[in-house]
Amino acid sequence: MKKNNLFKFICLTPVIVYAILLILLPLVYILFLSFCESDSYGGIIYHFTLSNYFTIFDITYVKIFLKSSLIALSSTFLCILISYPFSIFLRDKSEKTRNLMIKLVMVPFLTNSLIRTYGWIVLLRKTGIINSALINLNIIDHPLNLMYNNLGIVIGMTYTLLPFMILPVSSAVFKIDQSLIEAARDLGAGPISIFRKIIVPETISGVFNGSLMVFIPAIGYFFIADILGGGKAMIIGNLIKNQFLTARNWPLGSAISIFLIIVTFGLVQIYKKLGGKLDDLGGM
Repeated sequence: MKKNNLFKFICLTPVIVYAILLILLPLVYILFLSFCESDSYGGIIYHFTLSNYFTIFDITYVKIFLKSSLIALSSTFLCILISYPFSIFLRDKSEKTRNLMIKLVMVPFLTNSLIRTYGWIVLLRKTGIINSALINLNIIDHPLNLMYNNLGIVIGMTYTLLPFMILPVSSAVFKIDQSLIEAARDLGAGPISIFRKIIVPETISGVFNGSLMVFIPAIGYFFIADILGGGKAMIIGNLIKNQFLTARNWPLGSAISIFLIIVTFGLVQIYKKLGGKLDDLGGM
């Protein structure tokens, strides 16, 4: 028994060392810096203060938090709108077709997300493919502003994070008992009623899981806001980056980072508490 425990400990040692050196210690250091002060030259004054956390609730930063949340919610909502039809379409397909389509969804992950985001410039800019096609088809007279604004950020977030919504939603949709849908059809239920009374309740836990995996990264993906937002729209990720690299106010940037971690932890706890209730709802 002792030999088994020793073997398990040896196998876990690399993971433990990795977690301590690259996760725990940096977090502890960031937490420590969040209670320090910054001088006018970007240096750190090791004097305990709570002013950084009070600064977070300044109206300027509150507006950035609200704007970030709105962008993240919009991206999450669009991911749900796309994932449901895609998953329902695949549900009646063969297993081979399902696996192929899911693999195609994962293919973009083989390319760096930064490169893929730059690729959207070719599509969204005023002289890009989308505007050129719409003008040539006489649908619009003038190019649409599809980037360097909040719309461009939402499009980029939705594209980048869509697989994180499709996978859990598809998994939940594939598990729905076909007899429930057939019984509903026999009783005269239409597609809308089936979707509202069967598919949604049965897949709500998957949707919530996907929403969590989309919403949290959408708050902090600063590179999408920089590229497709043109630096005009500030989200929490950009705010943290600017505090560290531009303003060189590491204590404030650390405090905002800790605040974001707390928000993320809170969302995860809400998910855990609602998990059982959502599963109960799915079984109704």
